[in-house]
Amino acid sequence: MASFRKRGQTWTYQVLYKNPVTGEREYITKGGFKKKSDCKEAAAEVEKKINNNSYAKERKVTFQEFALEWFEEYEKQSNKPSTARARFYDIRHFINAFGAVELSKISARHYQDVLYQLRDQGFAHNTISGINGAGKMVFKRAMAQNILQSDPTQYVKLPRVKKTIEELESEKEVVKYLEKDQLSTFLHVAEEQGVDIDYFVFLLKAYSGMRVGELLALKWTDIDFTNGEINITKTYYNPQNRIKEFELLTPKNSSKRTIQIDEFVLGELKTLKKMMNEYKLRKGKEYNDQGFIFVDTNRTPGYPMIIKTVGRRMKRILKLAQLDESLTPHSLRHTHTSLLAEAGVSLEEIMERLGHKNDSVTRDVYLHVTKSRKKEAAVKFSNLMDSVRNKNSG
Repeated sequence: MASFRKRGQTWTYQVLYKNPVTGEREYITKGGFKKKSDCKEAAAEVEKKINNNSYAKERKVTFQEFALEWFEEYEKQSNKPSTARARFYDIRHFINAFGAVELSKISARHYQDVLYQLRDQGFAHNTISGINGAGKMVFKRAMAQNILQSDPTQYVKLPRVKKTIEELESEKEVVKYLEKDQLSTFLHVAEEQGVDIDYFVFLLKAYSGMRVGELLALKWTDIDFTNGEINITKTYYNPQNRIKEFELLTPKNSSKRTIQIDEFVLGELKTLKKMMNEYKLRKGKEYNDQGFIFVDTNRTPGYPMIIKTVGRRMKRILKLAQLDESLTPHSLRHTHTSLLAEAGVSLEEIMERLGHKNDSVTRDVYLHVTKSRKKEAAVKFSNLMDSVRNKNSG
């Protein structure tokens, strides 16, 4: 039977419990209730669980200890190291907040306050949502293991930032890409003044719209020269930028696909293949031949180039071409989108080619480029009706 007592301004209950593992009698104590009625209700729930043998005494473990246990298991089950790495960054926010606090001592209010603090620190709503998702996974596992009796994340609400119209307008992201004349200049400079195989890297990047990781993971066996196709089945992953310590993973969102490529680019790739075959012969056994297309040709010949190198080389070419140096390799993906849209390719076809299920940035670029065509259509319609009206009035 439960007993109750008031400590200061709050109530505490104590329930006698026989531990089924040790057979010893123990007390279950919990306080912090503002009302005695709430305290009685909580104690009654515990007694009910004891009577139907569903009660499990909370294990004394800190949040940090359990979160690291959870992550170790999550990492083993994760198909992509990049996903596990992102989850670890998410969960670190709660480790910093709770750390040595016992898991069972973390209340819904404590958890909610962490999310409010993240908002006040300027984190975006989507970022907080991802962090919250990782936190919920930790507490869900604790519930499944009967370490907790209640889940503090169950009724949590994601905080939203109220902003003025002026703030929203000023924060609207401007997607940057090259216009077709600028792209032509960029590729010309890459061909004339690029380092090593820069020209071929950026040519295929611009003409295919591939992600840079997908580009660097390409092997010669992925190119079908007969049918003019490229099979995109993997992506390059190397967060530490150590050239020999890379991994090949499935593309983002499992976007395996086959894309068509034009005769001009295929011809340039044949030129590159001939060049690299000659280079391999010169290097002999020093060349680590794994069949990659875009490889390092300096100290580690044959290993795929690292993403950081591609970014640095692009910045150099942009500077030489007197173009916007803030553009990145990913900007060439947006460039590909804009030029396809300008050529009249549908949004659905573009997204399929890029390996997107649903992407707001691609959609924004498409809508921006096609806006002028919509205005042109409206003008043509108006001109048509003007001619009809003039005919009738005449």
